Amino acid sequence: MRKIIVGAFTSLDGIMQAPGGPDEDPVGGFTFGGWGVPHFDEKMGQTIDKLFAEPFDLLLGRKTYDIFAAHWPHTGADDPIGSLFDRIRKYVATRNPRFSPSWQNSHVLGPDAVAAVKALKAQDGPALMTQGSTEFLKALFEHGLVDEIQVSVFPVILGKGKRLFGEDSAPKGLKLVESSTSDSGIVISRYLCSGEVETGSFEFDQPTDAELERRRNLT
Repeated sequence: MRKIIVGAFTSLDGIMQAPGGPDEDPVGGFTFGGWGVPHFDEKMGQTIDKLFAEPFDLLLGRKTYDIFAAHWPHTGADDPIGSLFDRIRKYVATRNPRFSPSWQNSHVLGPDAVAAVKALKAQDGPALMTQGSTEFLKALFEHGLVDEIQVSVFPVILGKGKRLFGEDSAPKGLKLVESSTSDSGIVISRYLCSGEVETGSFEFDQPTDAELERRRNLT
């Protein structure tokens, strides 16, 4: 059984869109492309190195795949991430039945991407790691396929853009297993998906008259 790891850079308000440059993803009039670059420091680089140290295959939505395919194969043999991404398997979710990837070791998931991911997850092999891929992530979370989330929250608020989680996100309980902060203020956290959301109450066992009245007035 393979596990699925979500690797994500987000702003404090959860925006994932275009952390790496102004032309990365300006869709929807997004004007803050490159917001992650000024905060990227040595500790963040070490975090990336650690994340990529264990064997994995990439699991990408089509738009993120296109961004990666236009960049990483061209960084040169001396770039460790480019060389790694070039070498490993890359699985692509796309709605275009005519899409034929040109980047080596790339594989299209097929018309039912969720079913294809379930089949991959059931196999033996390295972890399946996502990067970006906001739309594809929604389906993975909805179907309970994500095992681990590593999110790096940058000290910036962006307001509008593509989010890691939105109003239609599937509820999920999480367990924090590791957390650190970089010198530039990036909060790096690793969570395991632990099941259903648990709830409790700080209310009195016997509600006060004021509380009962408050409930009656709720709209």
